[in-house]
Amino acid sequence: MRDTDRELLKELVRLDVSQTDCSETRKVLETCSDVADTLANPLVTYDEKRGIISKLFPESMHKFMLNTIRSGAVEHIGDILDEYEELLLDRQGSIKAVVRYVTPLTESQQADLRKFIMEKFVKEDVDIEYKHDPDIIGGFILNAGDLEYDKSYRTSLRLMKDTLQNKAAEYVDSGSAAKSGKKSDIISVLKTEVRDFEVKSGATETGFVTRLGDGIARVYGMNSVMYGELVEFENGIRGIVQNLEEKTVGVVLLGDDHGLTEGSSVIRTGKRAGIGVSDELLGRVVDALGSPIDGLGQIKADDYFPIEREAPGVIERKPVNVPLQTGILAIDSMFPIGRGQRELIIGDRQTGKTSIAVDTIINQKGQDVICIYVAIGQKSSTVAQIVNTLKKYGAMDYSVVVCASASDPAPFQYISPYSGTAIAEYFMSKGKDVLIVYDDLSKHAVAYRAMSLLLHRPPGREAYPGDVFYLHSRLLERSSRLDDEHGGGSLTALPIIETLAGDISAYIPTNVISITDGQIFLESELFNSGLRPAVNYGLSVSRVGGAAQTKAMKKASGNLRIDLAQFKEMEIFTQFSSELDQTTADLLNHGHMLTEMLKQPLYNPMPHYKQVILLYAAQHGMFENIPLKELKEYINDLISFP
Repeated sequence: MRDTDRELLKELVRLDVSQTDCSETRKVLETCSDVADTLANPLVTYDEKRGIISKLFPESMHKFMLNTIRSGAVEHIGDILDEYEELLLDRQGSIKAVVRYVTPLTESQQADLRKFIMEKFVKEDVDIEYKHDPDIIGGFILNAGDLEYDKSYRTSLRLMKDTLQNKAAEYVDSGSAAKSGKKSDIISVLKTEVRDFEVKSGATETGFVTRLGDGIARVYGMNSVMYGELVEFENGIRGIVQNLEEKTVGVVLLGDDHGLTEGSSVIRTGKRAGIGVSDELLGRVVDALGSPIDGLGQIKADDYFPIEREAPGVIERKPVNVPLQTGILAIDSMFPIGRGQRELIIGDRQTGKTSIAVDTIINQKGQDVICIYVAIGQKSSTVAQIVNTLKKYGAMDYSVVVCASASDPAPFQYISPYSGTAIAEYFMSKGKDVLIVYDDLSKHAVAYRAMSLLLHRPPGREAYPGDVFYLHSRLLERSSRLDDEHGGGSLTALPIIETLAGDISAYIPTNVISITDGQIFLESELFNSGLRPAVNYGLSVSRVGGAAQTKAMKKASGNLRIDLAQFKEMEIFTQFSSELDQTTADLLNHGHMLTEMLKQPLYNPMPHYKQVILLYAAQHGMFENIPLKELKEYINDLISFP
C-alpha cells in the first residue's frame, strides 16, 4: 500500500466510520461507475466534486472523500475500503451471536450461554440476539463467529431419517427377509433410533458473504476450509472454494445468486466437489453437476466421485498397445490411437473436429467401450443434434453426454470436463475401457480465464492466469491404461482445440500439444477443397505409433504416409510444369488415387477388416488404372465382393 493510501486509511480510523457507511460508499462507487471517473477528472472543479460527494455519499465519508480527491487517490478507494473493513473485523472487542429457539431460554440458560461464548472466543463482551424459529421444531441453534452449534430437533430427526434409510438399503441389498433370517432387523433399528433419540450438539464452521457479483462470492471466515471444497449458502446454492486468502476465501457459485446478499451465511460441507455416479448414467444427458437435463427422470447414484482426483502413478500404468479404432481410414492407418492415449484434434472452426469425435464414438458399437462426450460452451441446439445423431446410430446405449452450454455460467463450463472425467473414472474403476471427448478445451480455458479474473487473480499472457497449463495437464494426465492389479481399465482422451487462422503456435494450442500424445491437425484449405476428413498429413502425428496398430494394419499401411508426403511435395513442384516424365506422372497418379481413397463420408466409420483390404489393394497397385470418378464405385464393389 502506498504512503498516501496508508494516511487515508488512518483518517478513516480517526473518523470512526461505521461498517454501514463504508458499505454504502462502496455500493455507490460500484453502481455508478462514472462517479469515480468524474471525481478523478481534473477538468471538473473542486466545488462540483464537493457537491457530488454531499449528494451521493454518507456524511461521515465527506471529509475522507475530499482528502482522497486532493491526494489523487480516487482509483485506490476500493483497496482502502477493503483494508478498513478488515480492520473493523479485527478490532471488534465483542462478538455478535444469534440464537434461534422454539422454547424461550431461562435466565440461567442465557447466562451459561453467554459465559460459553466468551470463553470460546476470548472476547470481553458478547451481543446475543434471540430469534423465535418454530421451523427447528425444538432445541436451539447458535451462530457465533464462524461456528454454528446445531442442537435442534429438526437436525436430529434428519440424521435419524438418514440412518434408517441407510439401514433399510443394507437390509434390501442383503436379500429378502425370509432368506436372510433378518425379519426383525429393520424393526430393531427403528426401536433403537427412537429410544436413543436425543439432541446431539455439533459445531459447523461457517462464514458470511462480504461481496457478491458475477457468480463470485467473497466470504469472510471458514479459516479451515480446503481448496476445491463444496460450501453451501443459506439459500441452498452451492459453491466451490477457489481462492484461499489470509482472512477471506473466493467462492464460485454453482447456480443463480438470487436470494443472496452481503451478510448471507455460508456453511462448510467438509467434502470436495464431486458428482454422483452409477450405471444409470448410460444413455443420459446430464449437466456439469450430474443432474439430468434430458427429461427422462432422476438418476440414482451408487457412488460419489470427486471431480478433482490425482492421476494414476507410473507404477499403476501399463503400456498403450491395444488399438482404439476410430473407423476413419486416414487416422487408423497413419495416426493410430491406443487405449489410454491422449490424441488432440486441432483445427479452425468448421473443419470437422467434432465429426471425427462423433464418428469415433459411433465406431465403438460392439467394441465394449464406454463413451463420454463433454460439450463445453457449445450451443444447446448443437448438443441436441449430436445426441440425436448418436441415438440414430445406436451409440447412446453406451454413451453419456455432459453438457455445459454457452448459456451456463463460467463455473459450470470450468468443472464440466472434470465431472465428465469423474464419470469416466467410475467406469474405468470397474475394469471398463472408456473414451472421453472434450469439445472443446479452448472454450474451457476462456471460461477459466473469466472466472480467474473475477476472482482477482493476476492475468498473464493473453490475460490467461499463470496456471492455465496446469488446468489442462491435471485433467489430461488422468487418462491412462491401468495394470491388472488396479482393475485393468483404460481412459482414452480426445481433447479438441479450436485455432484461429490455423495458428497452432498460439498459447493454448501449444500448451495442449505439449501435454498430449499426438495431434490430428485439420486444415481449412483441405476441407474447402473437398478432402473429408481434412487431415494435414504433415503436421499430424501419433507418438504411440505402430504400437497401437494390429499387425495386419501395420503391414497393410506400409509407406502410406511417405507416399502422401512425396505426392504433396511433387504436386507443388510440378504445378507449373507442362511436360512430366513417366515416373513423376505415376507418382502423381498414385497420390491422387490415395487421396481419393482416404475420403470418407460423415457418420460412416469403416470396420477394421475393410480398412486392411483397401490399404493392401492400394499398396499393390490394384487401383492404378481406374479413373478417379469411378474409384469409389470400384471400392464398394471390392468390399462387397462375396
